[in-house]
Amino acid sequence: MIFSSPDYGEVGYIMKKRLVVLSLGGSIVVPDTIDTAFLKRFVFFIKRNVRQSRFIIVVGGGKTCRQYQKALSKVAAVSPEKLDWMGIYTTRVNARLVQLALGKLAHPDIVKDPTKVMKFTAPVLVASGYKPGWSTDYDAVLLAKLHRAEEVVNLFDVDYVYARDPKKFKTAKFFKQLSWKKYFGIIGTVRKPGSHAPFDPVAARAAQKLGVKVIIANGRNLTNLQSILDGGIFKGTFIS
Repeated sequence: MIFSSPDYGEVGYIMKKRLVVLSLGGSIVVPDTIDTAFLKRFVFFIKRNVRQSRFIIVVGGGKTCRQYQKALSKVAAVSPEKLDWMGIYTTRVNARLVQLALGKLAHPDIVKDPTKVMKFTAPVLVASGYKPGWSTDYDAVLLAKLHRAEEVVNLFDVDYVYARDPKKFKTAKFFKQLSWKKYFGIIGTVRKPGSHAPFDPVAARAAQKLGVKVIIANGRNLTNLQSILDGGIFKGTFIS
């Protein structure tokens, strides 16, 4: 299900490992304040899986992003581009938090430009936002294509893609599988800075064009994420 990527073992020969691209939603890392309990569990999860997999983890801005963008809007008349830059800087802080938490497992540099290959021998490469108009979801799609991974696992704060906001409508219909056309019918086609769609429209169009499949799943459910990596039954929405 996930493309195998070469990694160099300690004795100098090439070992085949899966490359897993995770778009780690900022709402998982910073739902309100920084979720240190989740980060501890996430680091342990990655440590447990690095024997079989390599990871590219793209980290979003979360509540920090929206707080800074809201504050900036209150104190100055700013363009959507400047709001985007504010959000990008928060993703870089969050990405550095995850990278440092992973310690020696992570490559020391953060990917800021997803259009350029950053060679890494560490088990994990962490990425942040790049530039206005490019969400971290979009970055994840480009990194998946650049590193020849077939799909992105998007870790969001709900179990599936829903027809309506499940936090407001408890009986909202959910989908286990969607075409990109049907997905656009649910979330629309226009991206706004700080938006909270499961996978933003720009990223979705790129994934559709580049042939990158996407799984939307609840990032806090690491047992479920393990099932995704193992090719088992999981809660989530598969989009292709």
